[in-house]
Amino acid sequence: MLITSETLLKVRYSETDQMGVVHHGNYAQYLELARIDWLSKLGVSYKSMEESGIMLPVFVMDFKFKKSAFFDDELTIKSTLRKIPTIKIIFDFEIFNQKKELLTIASTTLVFVNSETRKPISCPPYLIDKIKKY
Repeated sequence: MLITSETLLKVRYSETDQMGVVHHGNYAQYLELARIDWLSKLGVSYKSMEESGIMLPVFVMDFKFKKSAFFDDELTIKSTLRKIPTIKIIFDFEIFNQKKELLTIASTTLVFVNSETRKPISCPPYLIDKIKKY
């Protein structure tokens, strides 16, 4: 039950450091863009989840940097749902450049949280239904 999507982005000059490589801090934003895109392709709006009182804070984030990305590189972020979500949802990522070289392996664990109580909750049934129908 692995659902994978691909998100494309181009490295902006402001995302690079003095050495000309993408600063490691930008990768968290790249993964966030990919997660939002993954949900959107599934037919779920991140904004509508928040408006319905569900937040998804990051609980764990892990990176393994294999090669550098540079200004103007065209990156493909492959996002894969690891398993059916419970109170948490886990994504695995692979980031490739335009030469199809694997640059980064990453994963994130997010927790479903009620925005009023700030307590963990179960994954909303509508999301599980969409995942199972995909």
